[in-house]
Amino acid sequence: MAESRGSLHAADKLAFLLSLVPWLMDHERVSVAEAAAHFGVSVAEIRRAVELIAVSGIPGETTQYQHGDLFDIAWDDFEQNDVIVLTNLVAIDDSPRFSAREAAALIAGLQYLSSLPENADRAAIATLMSKLSRGASSEPSQVAVDQSETNEVLGLVGRAVETGVQLEFDYRGTRGVAERRRVDPLRVESVDADWYLRAWDHLREAPRTFRLDRIAAPALTSTPIAHRADDVALPETLFEGSPDDLVVVLDLDAAAAPLLADYGPDEPEPLEDDRVRLRLRVNRLGTLCRLVAGLPGRPEVVAPESARSAVADWARRAIERYDAEPPRAS
Repeated sequence: MAESRGSLHAADKLAFLLSLVPWLMDHERVSVAEAAAHFGVSVAEIRRAVELIAVSGIPGETTQYQHGDLFDIAWDDFEQNDVIVLTNLVAIDDSPRFSAREAAALIAGLQYLSSLPENADRAAIATLMSKLSRGASSEPSQVAVDQSETNEVLGLVGRAVETGVQLEFDYRGTRGVAERRRVDPLRVESVDADWYLRAWDHLREAPRTFRLDRIAAPALTSTPIAHRADDVALPETLFEGSPDDLVVVLDLDAAAAPLLADYGPDEPEPLEDDRVRLRLRVNRLGTLCRLVAGLPGRPEVVAPESARSAVADWARRAIERYDAEPPRAS
């Protein structure tokens, strides 16, 4: 973008200013020398750029530039201490911003990503969380995402998929019975906050889906997999129905219905106010609670009564726990 420690070409000046302004905003208070070192230009070039920023802006309703229509800096700091502090921002402050709630939700998601083994050392995630916090319309609520044993299992399962070796583990199915399984891991997928392993199960001699939080005592073997993802016809949906599944009637916003496609629901039944009614099968009420909690809009469990009560109790316990425990810093 610029000659080393020299003057900027005319064609690069605008791009330089567009990069300099947000960088100064992020750093709040920075020396001229530090800015020059960061952008690889001379101190004189930084000083000229800052002076140009200070006479830049957008005309107000009168179509003339008033004081509040221009960028401004702390001139005493700039002239006496060679320090840059922006004191008035134009147009940038008027740009759309995430609400505090939206920023908190994104930060929680990034915390979850950073807790996964493959992302543990990514400084970029921490930097992005910091920018989201500063750039929100107001200060986001403090959130924290616990690391769990599932993350360790996810790392091990990921290595099994990458290296193409069989995996052994104890698995507790929907009926609570634990069995030792040996599988050919084919694919790892996620739905909301839950992770699943698609694999060829040597005990069942068929492809099966395993939820990672029900896996215990996983161990890599030295045996290469006998079945590969390209050779196995995996179902398009993540979940397959069972005769023992509970049929749940759910009303929700029409825009949210595609989020349940993996659960193989019946065709949506249109309702008023851009709402639809779905009938889907779940094998556990706990799964339904997490599913409803992750849906946007106004999801409502209509039937059966056991499902309505389970979701209501789950939500009540969650609220009580939230009120009882202060949030922990990330």
